[in-house]
Amino acid sequence: MRAVRLTVTAATAVAALTALSACTAKSDAEDGKAIEVTAADSRCDTSAKSVPAGQVTLKIANKGSKATEVEIVFPDDRIVSEKENIGPGTKYTLTAEVKAGTYEIACRPGMKGHGVRQKLTVTGGGKTARRDPRLDEAVADYREYVLDQADETLPRVVTFVKAVKDGDVAAAKKAYPLSRLGWERTEPVAESFGDIDPKVDVREDGLEQGQKWTGWHRLEKALWKDGKIGAEEKTIADQLVTDLEDWQNRVGKAEITPSSMANGAKELLDEVATGKVTGEEDRYAHTDLVDFKGNVEGAQKAYELLKPVAAKNDPALAKELDKQFAALNAVLDQYRSDKNSYEFTSYDKVTGEQRKELSDAVNALAEPLSKLAAAVVK
Repeated sequence: MRAVRLTVTAATAVAALTALSACTAKSDAEDGKAIEVTAADSRCDTSAKSVPAGQVTLKIANKGSKATEVEIVFPDDRIVSEKENIGPGTKYTLTAEVKAGTYEIACRPGMKGHGVRQKLTVTGGGKTARRDPRLDEAVADYREYVLDQADETLPRVVTFVKAVKDGDVAAAKKAYPLSRLGWERTEPVAESFGDIDPKVDVREDGLEQGQKWTGWHRLEKALWKDGKIGAEEKTIADQLVTDLEDWQNRVGKAEITPSSMANGAKELLDEVATGKVTGEEDRYAHTDLVDFKGNVEGAQKAYELLKPVAAKNDPALAKELDKQFAALNAVLDQYRSDKNSYEFTSYDKVTGEQRKELSDAVNALAEPLSKLAAAVVK
């Protein structure tokens, strides 16, 4: 399977090199003409309907009463770039790279549903500037990393599912956190296929109206809260394998650019801040710190691949990111049995003061990480 997947990866990387090695020298963002996006509870207003290919910046203002998510999406709903959890009354700047084509800008109030959308046409042509070839290498290496994570995840999920179907609650509990690690490391890429994440990683309070609850967290509740496995759980376990095989087969074709890598790294930190630090992610299993570590590792991998260009364009930023990644990992290491283990303290044993220390370390990293995209696409 790996040989076939490598062929797909190589072809995709070549296509990316051909299509993206030359970016528009001056986009609307660079000219001070970024797209203003005003998101509200029932509208998504944009200041432009057409931009030239290359770097584009969305200046987002949430004027609604709910947290919102803003995405640039292909017509088939694959996500080019996104920002989740933009709180009411807050603003965010999202930098992305787009090739010529037809897209939509989607605002999803409450971070649910299809959302309110505006068409965006990206035109080709114009003067182009040569892109640092190290960025193309970073994209190719990151794509291979994502593929590796998917390949490593499936055997772990099969082990977890076998224990569920055998009715072995203890073995299933032991296998659960590691089965999620590869997904957590690469979650922004997985989420770019909008139909897979709701099947495998949704929490009960994130369900859409009429949506059947499946995936890891449905099984987590059965194992830790209900303490029993029935016929329905066994069917859901089989479906988890099927859905993750779908992810494994599709992930090599994901749209990956240097800016999506950088934005994805920031999204992983946001995932930590909104789900792991609060204890909401694995609310029954309390294995949040394993997911936390996976998110941080994935963010750091994307950064390390982009670092040669980021350090050239903004050496002070690279120095600060090195410092803050080291600091956050040092805090996390206090809660694992050893530095090579993924056995972490149960999160219900982590005190409020300790959670604040973790949160502070996440926030200290998130701020400079939010500048990475702009640094690598200069």
